[in-house]
Amino acid sequence: MTPMVVAYASQLSVAPGERVSCMVSCFGVPEYEARLVRVICGDQNPAGPGFRCEPVAEVPARRLPGRVQAVHAGSFAQLPAPADGWQLSAGFTLQATIWPTTPDKGQQAIVSVDSGHGGALQLRIAADGSLALRIVHPDHGVHTVATGVPMLVREWYLVAASYDPRTGEVLLVQEALRPELRAAGDTSFLLRLPTGLAADLDGPVLLAGQSAGTCRDRLVAKHLYNGKIERPRLVERPVAVADIRELATAEVPAELRAVTAAWDLSQDIPTQLVRALPGRAVDGLLVNLPTRAVKGSNWTGAEMAWRHRPQEYGAIHFHDDDLYDAGWEVDFELEVPATLASGVYALHLQGDEAEDYVPLFVRPAPDGPRADVVFVAPTASYLAYANEHMVTDAPLVQLVTDQVSMLQPQDLFLAEHREYGGSTYDTHSDGSGICHSSRLRPILNMRPQYASWLGGSGSALWQFAADTHITDWLASTGTRFDVLTDEDLHADGAEALAPYRVVITGTHPEYTSQRMRDAYESHTRSGGRLMYLGGNGFYWRTSFPDDLPGVIEVRRTESGTRTWAAEPGEYYHASSGEYGGLWVRCGQSPQQLVGVGFAAQGFDVSSYYRRQAGSFDPRAEFVFRGVGTDERIGDFGLIGGGAAGLEIDRHDVALGSPPHALLLASSEQHTDTYMLTLEELLANRPTATGTQDPLVRADLVLFETAGGGAVFSTGSIAWAGSLSHTGGDNNVARITHNVLMRFLDPELFVPPHPAGAAPHRPGDPRAATTHTDTHVFSAVPPRRDPATSRSASPTASALRQGNPQ
Repeated sequence: MTPMVVAYASQLSVAPGERVSCMVSCFGVPEYEARLVRVICGDQNPAGPGFRCEPVAEVPARRLPGRVQAVHAGSFAQLPAPADGWQLSAGFTLQATIWPTTPDKGQQAIVSVDSGHGGALQLRIAADGSLALRIVHPDHGVHTVATGVPMLVREWYLVAASYDPRTGEVLLVQEALRPELRAAGDTSFLLRLPTGLAADLDGPVLLAGQSAGTCRDRLVAKHLYNGKIERPRLVERPVAVADIRELATAEVPAELRAVTAAWDLSQDIPTQLVRALPGRAVDGLLVNLPTRAVKGSNWTGAEMAWRHRPQEYGAIHFHDDDLYDAGWEVDFELEVPATLASGVYALHLQGDEAEDYVPLFVRPAPDGPRADVVFVAPTASYLAYANEHMVTDAPLVQLVTDQVSMLQPQDLFLAEHREYGGSTYDTHSDGSGICHSSRLRPILNMRPQYASWLGGSGSALWQFAADTHITDWLASTGTRFDVLTDEDLHADGAEALAPYRVVITGTHPEYTSQRMRDAYESHTRSGGRLMYLGGNGFYWRTSFPDDLPGVIEVRRTESGTRTWAAEPGEYYHASSGEYGGLWVRCGQSPQQLVGVGFAAQGFDVSSYYRRQAGSFDPRAEFVFRGVGTDERIGDFGLIGGGAAGLEIDRHDVALGSPPHALLLASSEQHTDTYMLTLEELLANRPTATGTQDPLVRADLVLFETAGGGAVFSTGSIAWAGSLSHTGGDNNVARITHNVLMRFLDPELFVPPHPAGAAPHRPGDPRAATTHTDTHVFSAVPPRRDPATSRSASPTASALRQGNPQ
């Protein structure tokens, strides 16, 4: 294979004086040099400043040997044996209620138990998709029996295996819970094996896998199962069908409790704990982050929130490609110099034929001075897109982008190494959506120089590398700034932003937790200033599990631009209990926070802005100093050739844009690959495209807050790609710098009197195309909201309804 160096760090965000560990795996690279570099610009596009990093002199480079470290993906539950082990020599019963999603995949362990002396039991799916029992006896070899009847995909079954060593009789139960399927054939099977095969065992019970030994002192599983499991049971004696059915209920019968290990998967849903019921069971732990807060076999549909009826959410969905922590051994550690300035850095690992950059965001020292400006790196969005496979797995992406995908080496590596985990835009091997993402693994598309694709219009830079356009521009203007991450903001809330006068976002802060959102709102309402220099921001509600550092959770619910959709009844986050999906559906729209919200996406070419009436209001005079009345704003740039592109946001009072917000400029001339976002449509129509629909646009917006603060929003991912044009001497950079200088000025902003909007400047040349309320005049009249008698988008009614409970 092509030589590769891949690595990850123990943290994304570090402070001066802290230590960070780096875990490395090398393929065809016998040794490498490791150094700390400051990332100045991560865009290798030759039309711009170019890729630039500089070594940190205080940290000497070191030469290190390369080695391969394996990733063991796949989730399972590890349930310890009681102190006296499993007393199974008189017989046993293994059972669970399951919802298999890939029964035709081959051998998959549902419930298994092993022993250090060579014995083992597995209740499993056989190669033909039927239920099987496999017994490994240290003296009598391996014995397997199966029903021979394949199970159906995504159907609930009660499955069990009971063995009596005195008679050799095996009872297999494969009972579909759907009555129509249960009536179609046998549900229990009496089979026979040799006598005397049962033995006491002392190993843990595993759900969704079978022990494959250990690696780096961690248990590894094989024969991984895809699907849901609920109500697992191990009984230390053989039982009849009637007992199996009774054991499948929530409570263990009193007469069996002393010989039964049972676990209740509906308890402690926000955690990785597996709670034991009274009897022989011991509490256990989940490995590699399977999905909780999923419907059980008894879900009625009467309640959609698992918090209200946890007993109907007593299942866990396991996947053979789940991954939380790669668990690699540390190859080297780095102490961040105590005097290192806050900024964007990377661990650069350079081999003879391969290299890798592992980003590190250095925040200011806790007791050190603060700059007036802070850049918040949207690391939750980086995680949401981490290792996404759309460019290789979804050929239709070329129709969306209207250009041929150009695969990067990282894309090819990830296509071959699925064990590195996917993004929240990918699906698991069983077709269910990936709702978790972790930073404790190599994330190969979170790298400087990485572009999602390359086309005739230039690079479509995305995420981390695109955000260096902002930090590079700030440095080029001599602006002193600190750097924080989304994880820092979620952890510390409003206190994280309190020292700063100006907060600057990245180009695509799409994923936001409630605590993060509250912090931004508190900042602006307390006199702080916010520069939202991106598009499609504050879109998806995101959770950070308290017990799993470095993880986010996302549920893609009833609307929004999605590559998969959550199952009905599984819209609430397991980690927080919050309703997932779009913030606008939770009554907290992006428009309320930053004045604009997601309107459209298109990935062929970017466009430009035209000034609107609000730009001539005296309140906005500072924004356009040095910018002509009729200038096209941003008809140039490194991302699609313009400042308005990729994903764009629109001002819309009906969706929460403050009524006093100034609409400064709007983009125009988008192509038909730009289509109105799905949540804006109540019904499909052929006119929801860039050349047809006036709602497909990016808006520049400014508004003041009651506490003396202000918000400036560009509504476009591509905006930052235009900052460096002609050495930074352009109207995009000028507008951005004008806003930054005024936002740094301590003079308070004062919202206008609510009695009416400021008058338009007489003779305004843009008056003929001024936006009225949330819509422009066009051949397609806006709908009227009967509740307010004014123009309203489809999501406006959802916004007024507030947060689902």
